[in-house]
Amino acid sequence: MGNTEKIILGGGCFWCTEAVFKMLRGVVSVVPGYAGGEGVPTYEKVSSGNTGHAECTEVEYDPSEISLENILTVFFASHDPTTVNRQGADIGTQYRSVIFYTNDGQKKMIEGFITGLNSSSEFGKPIVTEVLPLDKFYRAEAYHMDYYERNKSAGYCELVINPKLEKVQHKFAELLKNQN
Repeated sequence: MGNTEKIILGGGCFWCTEAVFKMLRGVVSVVPGYAGGEGVPTYEKVSSGNTGHAECTEVEYDPSEISLENILTVFFASHDPTTVNRQGADIGTQYRSVIFYTNDGQKKMIEGFITGLNSSSEFGKPIVTEVLPLDKFYRAEAYHMDYYERNKSAGYCELVINPKLEKVQHKFAELLKNQN
């Protein structure tokens, strides 16, 4: 394994983004958490919508195994990047579409990727995803870690997460870890 990089992705509920990115080959770790707000966040504070933090996942990946372009492709395909502060029934700034980059190379790649999406007609509406430098990432509370794995039969997992995972599995089969 080569050197790893980290990128912080906010695409709605972090239970969803964690489950999606854990499936990808070359992804070393996925940690749910919070970024982009004021003060030290807790789930209760962030859920109020008053802290400015977004629910995010810290994705650590090996660029020799998965490209940032592939990560961005999956990210944009697995949530709606054209709605402001909303993903489905989850509404509020904590659910906004946002990417926190950790170096200038990432910033350049992300901005170019979004420009490409906007010039294609893939989404039909402009991308509203914020692109910001990472100030600080806060790990979520322990009970959010591996939420999908531990709660597959919960209603939210069956109704919201399962369809996302199926879409990613179908559309990006070549990027998935071996499903032994």
